[in-house]
Amino acid sequence: MPAGRPGPAAQSARRPPPLLPLLLLCVLGAPRAGSGADTAVISPQDPTLLIGSSLQATCSVRGDTPGATAEGLYWTLNGRRLPPELSRMLNASTMALALANLNGSRQQSGDNLVCHARDGSILAGSCLYVGLPPEKPFNISCWSKNMKDLTCRWTPGAHGETFLHTNYSLKYKLRWYGQDNTCEEYHAVGPHSCHIPKDLALFTPYEIWVEATNRLGSARSDVLTLDILDVVTTDPPPDVHVSRVGGLEDQLSVRWVSPPALKDFLFQAKYQIRYRVEDSVDWKVVDDVSNQTSCRLAGLKPGTVYFVQVRCNPFGIYGSKKAGIWSEWSHPTAASTPRSERPGPGGGACEPRGGEPSSGPVRRELKQFLGWLKKHAYCSNLSFRLYDQWRAWMQKSHKTRNQHRTRGSCPRADGARREVLPDKL
Repeated sequence: MPAGRPGPAAQSARRPPPLLPLLLLCVLGAPRAGSGADTAVISPQDPTLLIGSSLQATCSVRGDTPGATAEGLYWTLNGRRLPPELSRMLNASTMALALANLNGSRQQSGDNLVCHARDGSILAGSCLYVGLPPEKPFNISCWSKNMKDLTCRWTPGAHGETFLHTNYSLKYKLRWYGQDNTCEEYHAVGPHSCHIPKDLALFTPYEIWVEATNRLGSARSDVLTLDILDVVTTDPPPDVHVSRVGGLEDQLSVRWVSPPALKDFLFQAKYQIRYRVEDSVDWKVVDDVSNQTSCRLAGLKPGTVYFVQVRCNPFGIYGSKKAGIWSEWSHPTAASTPRSERPGPGGGACEPRGGEPSSGPVRRELKQFLGWLKKHAYCSNLSFRLYDQWRAWMQKSHKTRNQHRTRGSCPRADGARREVLPDKL
């Protein structure tokens, strides 16, 4: 909307303006004092006030306007007509408005306070800014992707909302020398973040802080001092493959490669794996993968589809003592465990004869022992060698028991028992 306004003849033909243009007055520009075409003036013009303040405003009709009088004038705020008891005539050409205990502005560009003539036409407008000064930003955190850039984000303040447009600037400089620099790529990973897309100096600390400014004041965060080598993260591990472990129905093998972007740097890496079944949203995390690039998941459900993800934490880059920052999780990779072929109840297997020594207690002890190993050393090579030996022993003992059963006694259809004699030599 232009700063000036049409002449009185054109205004008299107008109908009351719709709500949308009124809400846009402070965005596109409302009629302002100082224009020769204005027929009225609002004072104060575009005031900025703290929440809870009061406002005394006036709308004065220009004396050289034909038929200029304050009689019949009324006010609207954001398109809503204000109650007449809030207004009073000061003289023949001036209407006053009193507002108390103001709330925060409904829009950061300012609330629209408009003075109307009796026929609803707009005589003058003003933007009303009501809010709070910015609080000190805090909780600054930064990370560098493969030591090629720097991204930081922060929390705007304890209360956050100021109800006014607040500008945040991320500043940084080398700790002992150099001039202040201002980050330029904002909203990189959210509303309060900034990205510095260029190589930064290594082995030299940086000082980083955030400045917040609006119409009611400014605030500055505490200074964060960091070395780029201490905040390195990387891309998720590529080429994650998940496959079966032979015919073992409760295991899956997971393999991946180390971060290629850091292959030329001296660093260590540790990994985490998480997995879930197809119809669940709950992930189980394997923490103790260490620096291996493969792992075997055990204790899974037979015949079940699993989704698996891996992430990497590069640390100790060029001797850094910091813990490192985890990468994002890799894209989910799906695989299924084999279906169980063990006979269930009623499957036709013969029970051992009474008095035959049972290996049940031994099996139970082994299961308990291996259960402990799987719980405390998921990806230990030793635990899986023992586990595989136990599985082989179980299969052999199961086969031996079946052979004995064919030489033992089995019930006949009439309930009697018959002996199966050994084969003749």
